[in-house]
Amino acid sequence: MRAMFLFSGLAGFLALAGCGGGDTGTASQTGGTPSTTSSGGQQQTGGSGGGSGGTTETGGTTRTGGTTATGGTISSGGTSASGGTTRSGGSQGTGGATSDGGATAAGGATSDGGATASGGATASGGTTRIGGRTGTGGATGGAAGRDAGRDSPARTGGVTTDGGPGTGGTGGGGGSTSTSTLPDVCAQTTPLTGGTQRCSSNSSGTISDFSWVIWSSGSGGCITPYGVGCAFKATWNNSGDFLARMGYQWNETKTYDQYGNITADYAYTKTGSGGGYSYIGIYGWSNNPLVEFYIVDDVFGSRPPGPGSLKGSFELDGGTYKVYTATRNNAPSIHGTATFQQYFSVRQTLRQCGRISVTEHFKQWASLGMPLGKMYEAKILAEAGGGSGSIDFTAATMTTE
Repeated sequence: MRAMFLFSGLAGFLALAGCGGGDTGTASQTGGTPSTTSSGGQQQTGGSGGGSGGTTETGGTTRTGGTTATGGTISSGGTSASGGTTRSGGSQGTGGATSDGGATAAGGATSDGGATASGGATASGGTTRIGGRTGTGGATGGAAGRDAGRDSPARTGGVTTDGGPGTGGTGGGGGSTSTSTLPDVCAQTTPLTGGTQRCSSNSSGTISDFSWVIWSSGSGGCITPYGVGCAFKATWNNSGDFLARMGYQWNETKTYDQYGNITADYAYTKTGSGGGYSYIGIYGWSNNPLVEFYIVDDVFGSRPPGPGSLKGSFELDGGTYKVYTATRNNAPSIHGTATFQQYFSVRQTLRQCGRISVTEHFKQWASLGMPLGKMYEAKILAEAGGGSGSIDFTAATMTTE
Protein backbone atom coordinates (compact mmCIF):
# COMPACT_ATOMS: atom_id res chain seq x y z
CA MET A 1 0.00 0.00 0.00
CA ARG A 2 2.82 2.39 0.75
CA ALA A 3 4.20 1.98 -2.78
CA MET A 4 0.82 2.88 -4.31
CA PHE A 5 0.67 6.09 -2.29
CA LEU A 6 4.18 6.95 -3.35
CA PHE A 7 3.31 6.42 -6.96
CA SER A 8 0.18 8.60 -6.85
CA GLY A 9 2.42 11.63 -6.25
CA LEU A 10 5.08 10.35 -8.59
CA ALA A 11 3.20 11.00 -11.86
CA GLY A 12 3.22 14.75 -11.28
CA PHE A 13 6.78 14.76 -10.07
CA LEU A 14 8.25 12.72 -12.90
CA ALA A 15 8.37 15.74 -15.19
CA LEU A 16 10.71 17.54 -12.77
CA ALA A 17 12.92 14.74 -11.48
CA GLY A 18 14.69 12.11 -13.52
CA CYS A 19 15.29 9.54 -10.74
CA GLY A 20 13.70 8.16 -7.56
CA GLY A 21 14.60 8.84 -3.92
CA GLY A 22 16.71 6.77 -1.53
CA ASP A 23 15.75 3.82 0.71
CA THR A 24 13.09 4.36 3.36
CA GLY A 25 13.94 1.46 5.69
CA THR A 26 16.88 0.03 7.62
CA ALA A 27 18.57 -3.32 7.22
CA SER A 28 16.83 -5.10 10.13
CA GLN A 29 13.42 -4.91 11.76
CA THR A 30 12.33 -4.54 15.39
CA GLY A 31 11.75 -7.94 16.93
CA GLY A 32 12.56 -9.99 13.83
CA THR A 33 15.64 -11.95 12.94
CA PRO A 34 17.89 -9.33 11.19
CA SER A 35 16.47 -9.02 7.63
CA THR A 36 18.18 -7.74 4.52
CA THR A 37 15.56 -5.17 3.55
CA SER A 38 12.98 -2.94 5.18
CA SER A 39 9.43 -2.02 4.34
CA GLY A 40 9.31 -0.92 0.73
CA GLY A 41 11.76 -3.52 -0.64
CA GLN A 42 15.22 -3.01 -2.14
CA GLN A 43 14.40 -0.37 -4.76
CA GLN A 44 14.02 3.35 -4.31
CA THR A 45 10.87 5.36 -4.72
CA GLY A 46 9.97 4.99 -8.37
CA GLY A 47 12.01 1.85 -9.04
CA SER A 48 15.23 1.32 -10.98
CA GLY A 49 13.77 2.48 -14.27
CA GLY A 50 13.27 5.80 -12.55
CA GLY A 51 12.16 8.50 -15.06
CA SER A 52 8.90 10.16 -15.67
CA GLY A 53 6.91 8.34 -18.27
CA GLY A 54 9.86 6.77 -20.06
CA THR A 55 11.73 8.42 -22.99
CA THR A 56 9.41 11.32 -23.66
CA GLU A 57 9.49 13.91 -20.87
CA THR A 58 7.13 16.78 -21.61
CA GLY A 59 4.40 17.26 -24.19
CA GLY A 60 4.00 15.17 -27.31
CA THR A 61 2.51 11.82 -27.35
CA THR A 62 4.00 10.87 -24.04
CA ARG A 63 2.91 13.96 -22.07
CA THR A 64 -0.77 14.23 -21.70
CA GLY A 65 -2.41 10.93 -22.38
CA GLY A 66 0.46 9.82 -24.57
CA THR A 67 1.40 6.25 -25.01
CA THR A 68 4.17 6.39 -22.47
CA ALA A 69 2.63 8.89 -20.06
CA THR A 70 -0.15 8.10 -17.72
CA GLY A 71 -0.55 4.37 -18.02
CA GLY A 72 2.42 4.12 -20.40
CA THR A 73 4.78 1.24 -20.56
CA ILE A 74 7.44 2.71 -18.36
CA SER A 75 5.17 4.90 -16.28
CA SER A 76 2.72 3.75 -13.69
CA GLY A 77 2.58 0.01 -13.75
CA GLY A 78 5.82 -0.19 -15.69
CA THR A 79 8.38 -2.84 -15.18
CA SER A 80 10.39 -0.93 -12.63
CA ALA A 81 7.77 1.51 -11.39
CA SER A 82 5.23 0.93 -8.68
CA GLY A 83 4.12 -2.65 -8.69
CA GLY A 84 7.34 -3.74 -10.31
CA THR A 85 9.23 -6.79 -9.32
CA THR A 86 11.07 -5.07 -6.52
CA ARG A 87 8.35 -2.71 -5.34
CA SER A 88 5.37 -3.25 -3.08
CA GLY A 89 4.21 -6.82 -3.23
CA GLY A 90 7.53 -7.87 -4.72
CA SER A 91 9.71 -10.63 -3.37
CA GLN A 92 11.23 -8.39 -0.70
CA GLY A 93 8.59 -5.68 -0.40
CA THR A 94 5.65 -5.36 1.91
CA GLY A 95 4.61 -8.90 2.60
CA GLY A 96 7.79 -10.17 0.98
CA ALA A 97 10.07 -12.85 2.33
CA THR A 98 11.72 -10.69 4.97
CA SER A 99 9.14 -7.94 5.47
CA ASP A 100 5.81 -7.71 7.30
CA GLY A 101 4.39 -11.18 7.23
CA GLY A 102 7.62 -12.56 5.80
CA ALA A 103 9.67 -15.46 7.06
CA THR A 104 11.22 -13.60 9.96
CA ALA A 105 8.61 -10.90 10.56
CA ALA A 106 5.23 -11.00 12.26
CA GLY A 107 3.82 -14.44 11.66
CA GLY A 108 7.11 -15.66 10.21
CA ALA A 109 9.11 -18.65 11.24
CA THR A 110 10.55 -17.02 14.34
CA SER A 111 7.75 -14.57 15.14
CA ASP A 112 4.26 -14.95 16.60
CA GLY A 113 3.37 -18.58 16.28
CA GLY A 114 6.76 -19.39 14.73
CA ALA A 115 8.99 -22.31 15.58
CA THR A 116 10.48 -20.66 18.64
CA ALA A 117 7.64 -18.29 19.45
CA SER A 118 4.18 -19.01 20.81
CA GLY A 119 3.97 -22.72 21.41
CA GLY A 120 7.33 -23.27 19.69
CA ALA A 121 9.97 -25.79 20.56
CA THR A 122 11.85 -23.49 22.89
CA ALA A 123 8.99 -21.29 23.98
CA SER A 124 6.98 -21.45 27.18
CA GLY A 125 6.35 -25.07 27.93
CA GLY A 126 8.75 -26.28 25.23
CA THR A 127 11.89 -28.31 25.61
CA THR A 128 13.62 -25.57 27.54
CA ARG A 129 10.38 -24.36 28.91
CA ILE A 130 9.13 -22.21 31.68
CA GLY A 131 6.56 -24.56 33.01
CA GLY A 132 8.30 -27.56 31.48
CA ARG A 133 10.65 -29.46 33.74
CA THR A 134 9.81 -27.69 36.94
CA GLY A 135 6.08 -27.72 36.47
CA THR A 136 5.34 -23.99 36.45
CA GLY A 137 2.73 -24.88 33.87
CA GLY A 138 3.38 -25.37 30.17
CA ALA A 139 0.46 -23.13 29.19
CA THR A 140 2.35 -20.28 30.70
CA GLY A 141 0.42 -17.73 28.66
CA GLY A 142 0.20 -14.00 28.92
CA ALA A 143 2.76 -11.77 30.56
CA ALA A 144 4.46 -14.56 32.51
CA GLY A 145 5.28 -16.56 29.38
CA ARG A 146 6.28 -13.43 27.49
CA ASP A 147 8.64 -12.23 30.20
CA ALA A 148 10.15 -15.68 30.56
CA GLY A 149 10.94 -15.70 26.83
CA ARG A 150 12.53 -12.29 26.97
CA ASP A 151 14.75 -13.25 29.89
CA SER A 152 16.02 -16.41 28.22
CA PRO A 153 19.70 -16.18 27.22
CA ALA A 154 19.11 -16.85 23.50
CA ARG A 155 16.17 -14.56 23.21
CA THR A 156 17.14 -11.10 21.89
CA GLY A 157 15.62 -10.07 18.58
CA GLY A 158 13.92 -12.48 16.24
CA VAL A 159 13.59 -15.55 18.38
CA THR A 160 11.74 -13.81 21.18
CA THR A 161 9.43 -11.47 19.29
CA ASP A 162 6.83 -9.94 21.63
CA GLY A 163 4.16 -12.50 22.34
CA GLY A 164 6.47 -15.41 21.53
CA PRO A 165 6.25 -17.44 24.72
CA GLY A 166 2.50 -17.11 24.88
CA THR A 167 0.06 -19.89 25.46
CA GLY A 168 2.16 -22.91 26.41
CA GLY A 169 4.02 -25.30 24.19
CA THR A 170 4.53 -29.01 24.11
CA GLY A 171 5.58 -29.49 27.71
CA GLY A 172 2.52 -28.36 29.64
CA GLY A 173 1.90 -27.93 33.32
CA GLY A 174 4.24 -29.98 35.42
CA GLY A 175 6.78 -31.10 32.84
CA SER A 176 8.69 -34.32 32.57
CA THR A 177 10.94 -33.75 35.55
CA SER A 178 8.67 -31.86 37.91
CA THR A 179 9.13 -32.12 41.64
CA SER A 180 9.97 -35.75 42.33
CA THR A 181 7.60 -37.75 44.53
CA LEU A 182 7.71 -41.10 46.24
CA PRO A 183 5.88 -44.01 44.63
CA ASP A 184 2.20 -43.99 45.51
CA VAL A 185 2.11 -46.33 48.47
CA CYS A 186 -1.65 -46.65 48.13
CA ALA A 187 -1.18 -48.37 44.77
CA GLN A 188 0.85 -51.18 46.39
CA THR A 189 -1.97 -53.63 46.95
CA THR A 190 -0.32 -56.94 46.04
CA PRO A 191 0.05 -59.14 49.16
CA LEU A 192 3.61 -59.92 50.19
CA THR A 193 4.88 -63.45 50.69
CA GLY A 194 7.62 -65.13 52.67
CA GLY A 195 8.77 -64.35 56.17
CA THR A 196 8.61 -66.47 59.30
CA GLN A 197 5.55 -66.53 61.52
CA ARG A 198 6.08 -66.03 65.27
CA CYS A 199 3.28 -66.76 67.68
CA SER A 200 3.58 -65.63 71.30
CA SER A 201 2.19 -63.37 73.98
CA ASN A 202 5.50 -61.51 74.32
CA SER A 203 8.32 -61.71 71.80
CA SER A 204 10.60 -59.43 69.76
CA GLY A 205 13.32 -59.53 67.13
CA THR A 206 15.23 -57.57 64.49
CA ILE A 207 15.23 -57.77 60.69
CA SER A 208 17.60 -55.47 58.81
CA ASP A 209 17.20 -51.95 60.24
CA PHE A 210 13.87 -52.55 61.95
CA SER A 211 12.66 -54.32 65.08
CA TRP A 212 9.39 -56.17 65.55
CA VAL A 213 7.45 -56.76 68.77
CA ILE A 214 4.39 -58.82 69.67
CA TRP A 215 2.72 -58.40 73.07
CA SER A 216 -0.57 -59.52 74.55
CA SER A 217 -2.26 -59.40 77.92
CA GLY A 218 -4.00 -62.68 77.11
CA SER A 219 -3.40 -65.77 75.04
CA GLY A 220 -1.24 -64.04 72.47
CA GLY A 221 -1.30 -63.99 68.70
CA CYS A 222 0.99 -64.23 65.67
CA ILE A 223 3.20 -61.89 63.66
CA THR A 224 4.94 -62.54 60.33
CA PRO A 225 7.59 -59.94 59.43
CA TYR A 226 8.13 -60.06 55.65
CA GLY A 227 11.64 -58.63 55.68
CA VAL A 228 10.52 -55.83 53.31
CA GLY A 229 10.80 -52.56 55.21
CA CYS A 230 8.41 -52.64 58.17
CA ALA A 231 5.76 -54.76 56.46
CA PHE A 232 4.21 -57.58 58.50
CA LYS A 233 1.06 -59.64 58.93
CA ALA A 234 -0.59 -60.18 62.32
CA THR A 235 -3.48 -62.34 63.52
CA TRP A 236 -5.28 -62.58 66.86
CA ASN A 237 -8.18 -64.48 68.37
CA ASN A 238 -9.63 -63.15 71.62
CA SER A 239 -6.12 -62.36 72.76
CA GLY A 240 -6.97 -59.65 75.27
CA ASP A 241 -5.03 -56.45 74.60
CA PHE A 242 -2.94 -57.44 71.57
CA LEU A 243 -0.19 -55.30 69.99
CA ALA A 244 1.89 -56.12 66.89
CA ARG A 245 4.36 -53.51 65.68
CA MET A 246 7.53 -53.01 63.61
CA GLY A 247 9.85 -50.03 63.11
CA TYR A 248 12.59 -48.11 64.93
CA GLN A 249 13.99 -49.35 68.25
CA TRP A 250 16.17 -46.83 70.15
CA ASN A 251 17.94 -46.75 73.51
CA GLU A 252 16.57 -43.71 75.35
CA THR A 253 19.65 -41.56 74.73
CA LYS A 254 18.32 -39.06 72.19
CA THR A 255 15.29 -36.82 71.75
CA TYR A 256 13.19 -37.18 68.61
CA ASP A 257 14.70 -34.12 66.91
CA GLN A 258 18.15 -35.69 67.13
CA TYR A 259 16.97 -38.45 64.79
CA GLY A 260 15.99 -36.02 62.04
CA ASN A 261 12.65 -35.99 60.26
CA ILE A 262 10.79 -39.24 60.97
CA THR A 263 8.15 -40.39 58.47
CA ALA A 264 6.17 -43.57 57.79
CA ASP A 265 4.45 -44.81 54.63
CA TYR A 266 2.01 -47.69 54.74
CA ALA A 267 -0.81 -49.59 53.02
CA TYR A 268 -2.70 -52.62 54.33
CA THR A 269 -5.83 -54.76 54.28
CA LYS A 270 -7.73 -55.93 57.35
CA THR A 271 -10.35 -58.52 58.26
CA GLY A 272 -12.41 -59.40 61.33
CA SER A 273 -12.79 -57.22 64.40
CA GLY A 274 -10.70 -55.44 67.01
CA GLY A 275 -12.85 -55.92 70.08
CA GLY A 276 -13.81 -52.95 72.25
CA TYR A 277 -11.05 -50.66 70.93
CA SER A 278 -8.37 -50.74 68.26
CA TYR A 279 -5.63 -48.49 66.88
CA ILE A 280 -3.73 -48.67 63.57
CA GLY A 281 -0.92 -46.19 62.89
CA ILE A 282 2.23 -45.28 64.86
CA TYR A 283 3.07 -46.35 68.41
CA GLY A 284 5.98 -45.75 70.77
CA TRP A 285 7.44 -44.70 74.10
CA SER A 286 9.71 -42.03 75.51
CA ASN A 287 11.34 -41.79 78.94
CA ASN A 288 11.82 -38.75 81.19
CA PRO A 289 8.96 -38.10 80.92
CA LEU A 290 7.57 -41.61 80.59
CA VAL A 291 5.00 -41.35 77.78
CA GLU A 292 3.14 -43.93 75.70
CA PHE A 293 2.06 -42.33 72.39
CA TYR A 294 -0.22 -43.14 69.47
CA ILE A 295 -0.83 -41.64 66.03
CA VAL A 296 -4.11 -43.25 64.94
CA ASP A 297 -4.98 -43.30 61.24
CA ASP A 298 -7.53 -46.12 61.31
CA VAL A 299 -9.45 -48.54 63.56
CA PHE A 300 -11.50 -51.72 63.31
CA GLY A 301 -14.81 -49.93 63.08
CA SER A 302 -16.28 -46.82 61.49
CA ARG A 303 -15.71 -44.03 64.03
CA PRO A 304 -12.46 -42.47 65.24
CA PRO A 305 -11.90 -42.93 68.97
CA GLY A 306 -11.76 -40.12 71.51
CA PRO A 307 -9.56 -41.41 74.33
CA GLY A 308 -8.89 -39.11 77.28
CA SER A 309 -9.19 -35.32 77.35
CA LEU A 310 -9.23 -33.24 74.17
CA LYS A 311 -6.26 -30.85 74.02
CA GLY A 312 -6.62 -29.39 70.52
CA SER A 313 -6.45 -30.20 66.81
CA PHE A 314 -4.31 -29.52 63.75
CA GLU A 315 -4.13 -30.19 60.00
CA LEU A 316 -1.47 -32.55 58.66
CA ASP A 317 -0.97 -35.04 55.83
CA GLY A 318 -4.26 -34.11 54.19
CA GLY A 319 -6.46 -34.54 57.25
CA THR A 320 -7.49 -33.19 60.63
CA TYR A 321 -6.09 -34.75 63.80
CA LYS A 322 -7.58 -34.26 67.25
CA VAL A 323 -5.17 -34.49 70.18
CA TYR A 324 -6.02 -36.24 73.45
CA THR A 325 -4.19 -37.02 76.68
CA ALA A 326 -4.88 -39.60 79.36
CA THR A 327 -3.20 -40.88 82.51
CA ARG A 328 -2.53 -44.57 83.17
CA ASN A 329 -2.09 -45.51 86.80
CA ASN A 330 -0.13 -48.60 87.84
CA ALA A 331 -0.15 -50.01 84.33
CA PRO A 332 2.41 -52.02 82.33
CA SER A 333 5.13 -49.89 80.73
CA ILE A 334 8.61 -50.19 79.24
CA HIS A 335 9.93 -49.82 82.78
CA GLY A 336 7.59 -52.19 84.58
CA THR A 337 4.36 -51.20 86.28
CA ALA A 338 4.17 -47.42 86.42
CA THR A 339 1.97 -44.35 86.20
CA PHE A 340 2.47 -42.45 82.96
CA GLN A 341 0.87 -40.17 80.39
CA GLN A 342 -0.62 -41.23 77.08
CA TYR A 343 -0.67 -38.94 74.00
CA PHE A 344 -3.03 -39.54 71.07
CA SER A 345 -3.31 -37.93 67.63
CA VAL A 346 -6.52 -39.28 66.07
CA ARG A 347 -7.25 -38.72 62.39
CA GLN A 348 -10.87 -37.71 61.80
CA THR A 349 -11.07 -39.13 58.26
CA LEU A 350 -9.90 -42.71 58.66
CA ARG A 351 -7.69 -44.23 55.96
CA GLN A 352 -5.86 -47.47 55.13
CA CYS A 353 -2.83 -46.05 53.31
CA GLY A 354 -0.72 -42.92 53.15
CA ARG A 355 2.14 -41.07 54.81
CA ILE A 356 2.42 -40.13 58.48
CA SER A 357 4.74 -37.22 59.25
CA VAL A 358 5.73 -38.53 62.66
CA THR A 359 8.06 -35.70 63.70
CA GLU A 360 5.39 -33.11 62.89
CA HIS A 361 3.03 -34.78 65.36
CA PHE A 362 5.70 -34.60 68.05
CA LYS A 363 6.13 -30.87 67.36
CA GLN A 364 2.38 -30.27 67.55
CA TRP A 365 2.21 -32.07 70.88
CA ALA A 366 5.04 -29.94 72.25
CA SER A 367 3.17 -26.77 71.24
CA LEU A 368 0.20 -28.03 73.28
CA GLY A 369 2.32 -28.58 76.40
CA MET A 370 2.83 -32.31 75.75
CA PRO A 371 6.60 -32.92 75.64
CA LEU A 372 8.38 -36.16 74.86
CA GLY A 373 11.59 -37.35 76.55
CA LYS A 374 14.40 -39.59 75.34
CA MET A 375 13.07 -41.90 72.64
CA TYR A 376 12.64 -45.63 73.22
CA GLU A 377 10.78 -46.58 70.01
CA ALA A 378 8.51 -45.48 67.14
CA LYS A 379 6.87 -48.28 65.17
CA ILE A 380 4.02 -49.02 62.76
CA LEU A 381 1.27 -50.55 64.89
CA ALA A 382 -1.83 -52.69 64.88
CA GLU A 383 -3.56 -53.00 68.28
CA ALA A 384 -6.80 -54.81 69.08
CA GLY A 385 -8.69 -54.91 72.36
CA GLY A 386 -10.19 -58.34 71.74
CA GLY A 387 -12.14 -59.87 68.89
CA SER A 388 -10.73 -62.04 66.15
CA GLY A 389 -9.07 -60.60 63.05
CA SER A 390 -5.99 -59.95 60.97
CA ILE A 391 -4.05 -57.15 59.34
CA ASP A 392 -1.69 -57.52 56.36
CA PHE A 393 0.63 -54.69 55.33
CA THR A 394 1.25 -54.72 51.58
CA ALA A 395 3.70 -51.83 52.04
CA ALA A 396 5.25 -50.30 55.16
CA THR A 397 8.45 -48.39 55.75
CA MET A 398 9.90 -45.75 58.03
CA THR A 399 12.61 -43.19 57.31
CA THR A 400 14.68 -40.61 59.17
CA GLU A 401 16.18 -37.71 57.20
